[in-house]
Amino acid sequence: MAINQAVCNVFKQELLKGNHDLDGGHTYYIALYTSSANLGATTTAYSTANEVTNSSGTAYTAGGKELTGETVVGGSGTATAYATFSNISWTSASFTANGALIYRQDGGAPTDDAVVVLAFGGDFTASNGTFTIQFPAAGGGSEI
Repeated sequence: MAINQAVCNVFKQELLKGNHDLDGGHTYYIALYTSSANLGATTTAYSTANEVTNSSGTAYTAGGKELTGETVVGGSGTATAYATFSNISWTSASFTANGALIYRQDGGAPTDDAVVVLAFGGDFTASNGTFTIQFPAAGGGSEI
């Protein structure tokens, strides 16, 4: 299996239909996955298949965590526009993750739609520590 970083095709389609508001109008979550997951551009929705589980403790729960601090950046003469979120952490974590899925989860239609797959480039492990996903700074050149 493989985790390939991509903006999900279903998100592009749903965006053009007006079904996403990345500036605070909808709720987005991030779920973590093991290297056994098969995620990429064709991922359509959140799934528990190969989602991380805790080795011990209760730091991670199925479905991941709600993202906050969503902001849409760009426009006014720039060719690039993108959405960003606040960094997110799991404390007292004991698990290994290889990638993540950002998805819309707000009970509306559509729900659980995949937005973007993040490939970490390898396994990252927390052993009773803090596992943090740090989003790039605005204008850092790593926007998706």
